[in-house]
Amino acid sequence: MKRSLIILFLLVSVFCAPADAQPCPDGINNITDCPDEGCGDHAFDPQLNKQKNIRSDDQQPTLRSIRWIKGLADPTNFTENGNRDELKQLGEGQKITVVAWALTARRGGSETCNCQLTRVADTDNHIVLVYPGVKNPTLAKNESSSVTAEFTPRTRLDHPNFTRNKLNRVIDANWNTALANPSGKLLVRVTGLLLFDSFHFFHLTLKRDTNWEIHPVLKMEYCPEGETCRADSDANWRDLEE
Repeated sequence: MKRSLIILFLLVSVFCAPADAQPCPDGINNITDCPDEGCGDHAFDPQLNKQKNIRSDDQQPTLRSIRWIKGLADPTNFTENGNRDELKQLGEGQKITVVAWALTARRGGSETCNCQLTRVADTDNHIVLVYPGVKNPTLAKNESSSVTAEFTPRTRLDHPNFTRNKLNRVIDANWNTALANPSGKLLVRVTGLLLFDSFHFFHLTLKRDTNWEIHPVLKMEYCPEGETCRADSDANWRDLEE
């Protein structure tokens, strides 16, 4: 009887264990120790993580719009942990530039792409982008129809100002780290890579119009107060890194 219970316990442990889990080994203390495919004690997709962890890209960006991103199709044959060829055909990996309102940059949490590290320097920042034609956007009204962009710790190694603190203080000069979000909006011109967030597609559905993201962000510019900035002109845009 005792032996049967032990066997049953082992079977339950096996079948309840997260699929494709790969616990992180000792010695991963910061993002430079973390492999591109990531690791973690719950299900993860190494191909998705590799896409998230691209650090630079030499493509010429194509000017697109928030509406264009929302119009991208979901995959129909893609399977989790499979190759991402269908996603590439739909647009994944394209380098694009988009003009939008940025409403906030949020602190990210522990993720397998970042080897489940938790320090601010080793985690993502989630940026809420809203169509620039919306006159008075707010998080309460417009976040569900937003597009996500991500500052990643990999790109932060080359772009140290890609931080929640830096962007939120430009969105709202009175914002401080004790507040969850800034108040206001900031016109930004974001350049980065298209990514289909297949984890949310399969596991954790988010209340937003699309699972297509700009991830990672490779360049962030903003329009200073009182200036006029156009998507197709470099005049008046200020680089977040200045």
